[in-house]
Amino acid sequence: MDRFLPIIGAVLAFAVTALLGFIVIPYLHKLKFGQTILDIGPKWHKNKQGTPTMGGIMMVAGVLVAFAACYGISACLNGGLSESFKRIENFGVTIAGIVMAILMCAIGFFDDYIKVVKKRNLGLTAKQKTFLQLFVSGAYLLTLWLCGMRCTVIPFIGTVDISKGFGLLFWPIALMFIYGFTNAVNLTDGLDGLASSVTVVVACAFMLVAGALLEYSTNTLAACLAGACAGFLVWNAKPAKVFMGDTGSMFLGGMVVALSFGIKRPILLIVAGLMYFVEAISVMLQVAYYKKTKKRLFKMAPIHHHFEMSGWSEQSVVLLFSAITLISCIVMFILAKY
Repeated sequence: MDRFLPIIGAVLAFAVTALLGFIVIPYLHKLKFGQTILDIGPKWHKNKQGTPTMGGIMMVAGVLVAFAACYGISACLNGGLSESFKRIENFGVTIAGIVMAILMCAIGFFDDYIKVVKKRNLGLTAKQKTFLQLFVSGAYLLTLWLCGMRCTVIPFIGTVDISKGFGLLFWPIALMFIYGFTNAVNLTDGLDGLASSVTVVVACAFMLVAGALLEYSTNTLAACLAGACAGFLVWNAKPAKVFMGDTGSMFLGGMVVALSFGIKRPILLIVAGLMYFVEAISVMLQVAYYKKTKKRLFKMAPIHHHFEMSGWSEQSVVLLFSAITLISCIVMFILAKY
């Protein structure tokens, strides 16, 4: 039965997320939780002013409801939890990942709330957000240790013991890895449907890899995430009727990180999440280059705005980034075998 749970999870997550749009979006309109478009962005984005934000809560609900349903189905049809849901090192790591993603979502929610309700365009300060994200990341890694995670797998190298010696360097590196990728996904959320489209592809890739590795709890969670992102695209594809806000992008960041740790191969996220990585690097390069030369390396960063400023339509940028992600995910799938 475990092998059918991803299909059930994906369909449920899609349905819950898409249907919630009929309830959540009018409610956000009623609360006047509209997006504020900053003057530093492309001028043509000004027509998006007032589009409801914080819609990422729809994806959170979709993933949680779908995964909980799969958990219940596994328990009922197997006469008790199946082995993949029983093993603490597998299921415990999956649950820890979900909790971490929800806490990242909470940080994003407070950031959005301050922007929208308190009318402070920049939300939480950089120091506040960094502290909270590192705290959540550290707590997540501690939970992984308590769940029995003592190794990671690196392509062409094999299984690496992370409980002693040089292997202990894994933990501080992992801390910055989680922090970095969570923010990279956040930066990717800048065009209608961009973050959702890229993450659908990434989630599907991790679903396939987890299934091949018989990591059924991660396999099911990845399917739920893919379904939720697809359901959100019903409302977020151009012209977007709702934005996910930091509430959604921080959740997605936490989820893709959780999937990579769920298969004990976090390094593969660098390959699968190539476009997240490129978005973050483009910002860092832009800042460093400007400080040194007082000139811009890109017309605007993150790099998706550079393509826009170069005359690309939003749909074309989304299609390009999704296609590149598909290619990088195929490479990731191949590397997962080594």
